[in-house]
Amino acid sequence: MIRKGQFTIKGANEKTIFGDTTYDDKNTNIGTIIFVHGFKGFKDWGAHNLIAEWFAKNGYRYVKFNLSHGGVTAQNLNDVTDMEAFAENTFSKELFDVAQVVNYVSSTYPSSPIYLIGHSRGGGLSIIKAANDARISKLITWSSIADFSSLWKKEQEEEWAKTGKIYVENARTKEKMPLNSTLLEDFNKHEEEFNILNAAKRISIPWLILHGDDDVNVKFSVAQQLAQKQLSAKIQKIEGANHVYGASHPYTSSSLPDHLQQVVEKTLQFIS
Repeated sequence: MIRKGQFTIKGANEKTIFGDTTYDDKNTNIGTIIFVHGFKGFKDWGAHNLIAEWFAKNGYRYVKFNLSHGGVTAQNLNDVTDMEAFAENTFSKELFDVAQVVNYVSSTYPSSPIYLIGHSRGGGLSIIKAANDARISKLITWSSIADFSSLWKKEQEEEWAKTGKIYVENARTKEKMPLNSTLLEDFNKHEEEFNILNAAKRISIPWLILHGDDDVNVKFSVAQQLAQKQLSAKIQKIEGANHVYGASHPYTSSSLPDHLQQVVEKTLQFIS
């Protein structure tokens, strides 16, 4: 039977990380997948719960969580509403959160191999984590970015530093979401440490790069860039797929979109 358990752990700046684990209670000795969501995303976005159930039915424990400063609250797990936390987010905080979740999984299921999946910005975080943590057995990136600074325009930086804030639009709600200049300062201070392409060179575990060729948010050429840095990585194109592989939020169907179905099947094949 497929079961789902909730957990909370301390994230960056003592802020709570809310997570859940989906598993089949008939399977006890299984691998654990940790999923890292992207920018403006969260663990219950779109088809994420369906994906978790699908992997559980296929014999894996699936852990997903909200980054502590992603802007999702305990009161509303289905949207980004805490703009103060969202504005205060930094890559240091996100990497701290990912480390906390890996620590939690590694101590809770010590004999279980850990497979890390990252989507979009979560892909960038996962590449850096996998390059630096021997506990990760395999890495899978879905529509990953190759540079954190690709998330804003270079010409915004001057105004950002001067005014202390810029705004990004939530494409779904059209809401203007604030980003404090501490994000830019943190990136500039740790530029080498946060260099995703350099981390890609150091990946020594099996790595699968999946990317849609109709992704307007992160072009397919970015996946090729990552693959060029790590020639042992396996790259696969999802023909005609967009950035979220046909999912949307809220997602009401009981089956995965075709492109997302291809993504989970290729991922399963890879980790098996």
